[in-house]
Amino acid sequence: MANLLETERLEGSSPSEPEANKLFRMVMKFKGSDLHLKVGRAPAMRLTGVIREMQLPELTSADMERLMYPLLTARQRTILDEEGGVDFAHIVYDPGGLQTRFRVNLFKQRGFLSLVARRVNATVPSFEGLGLPPVLGEIATDDQGIIILAGVTGSGKSTTIASMLNYVNARERCHIMTIEDPIEFTFVDDKCLINQREVGIDVINWEVALKHAVRQDPDIILVGEMRDRETFSAALHAAETGHLVFGTIHASSAPSTISRILDLFPQDMHHAMRQNLAFNLKAIIAQKLLPTNKDWSAKTGQTRIPTCEIMRMNPTVRKLILNEEDIKLAQAIRMGKDEGMQDFTMSLCGLVQAEKVDRSVAFEVAPNPEALKMVLKGINLSEPGIL
Repeated sequence: MANLLETERLEGSSPSEPEANKLFRMVMKFKGSDLHLKVGRAPAMRLTGVIREMQLPELTSADMERLMYPLLTARQRTILDEEGGVDFAHIVYDPGGLQTRFRVNLFKQRGFLSLVARRVNATVPSFEGLGLPPVLGEIATDDQGIIILAGVTGSGKSTTIASMLNYVNARERCHIMTIEDPIEFTFVDDKCLINQREVGIDVINWEVALKHAVRQDPDIILVGEMRDRETFSAALHAAETGHLVFGTIHASSAPSTISRILDLFPQDMHHAMRQNLAFNLKAIIAQKLLPTNKDWSAKTGQTRIPTCEIMRMNPTVRKLILNEEDIKLAQAIRMGKDEGMQDFTMSLCGLVQAEKVDRSVAFEVAPNPEALKMVLKGINLSEPGIL
């Protein structure tokens, strides 16, 4: 492994750099989205959504330890040893001094080290550049409340939030405070004053960071992943005290996000939580990333594009949440088209009609393929009784 890497040194690497940078640079060179390293397999990267192995030898346990340990601080090494995994940001510079950031998760599996690193864009893309609907700008400039980005890991939630915050940064004079682990996008102050805190470097943990945040005169707070009751409760408290709060959660759709939030709390708290959500939730944006078709990719260079479901709080949605009628939220989304709402079926239809995504891809990921077929034929699903 070491000998091949030495003979295949990529442009811009230097002897003073960590040896692992040679692998990160290969991802940069081929415009991959992720780097995957696992003992017993050759290094691999994700290209246009597909995992492809590099033409390098299989990694040994000694290789992984030699490549990975120099990337870690003493604190990160302790977390890895004690918890079995650690998140951190890694920066690689090109010959011109420009940086590429990677969001890294280094973890142990079957007693060996493994790594997955996501390449993060150096610049924050616009809604248009990402292929997102412009209504997100309207949502991002709400006065207070909670805005949730839902989706699986790797669905582009962080990028969408960064785009929304940068939209505000270009238009509003306010204070944005982000709490991240690790920091992914670095913002440049425009009209906004932006402070970014990285857990473990700038602040000891999420709880302390959130406690401090409400005392730091923010207008907008990014709390990152709301993975437990304490984090969501703190975010809710911040929204109730007049802040606009952004957060992410693992859920497959906008309606299912409600039940995912409730699952964080015991059953006897669900009624109170529904009331809190009804009056503090502003929007849920659920997202998936799809490969673009060859023509669109060749024309724009965009290899993946988001399909998103948008649920905004209006009297109908609020009533359904309060009355525990979550099953009717999907229809409320379809009926809220004039308010910028859309479900995955509507979003997929738009992507197919704009020739950005192949029909086969859209039908593969569609929650309801029959509904997508009907919409592509021009049938209005918002009419009562259609679905």
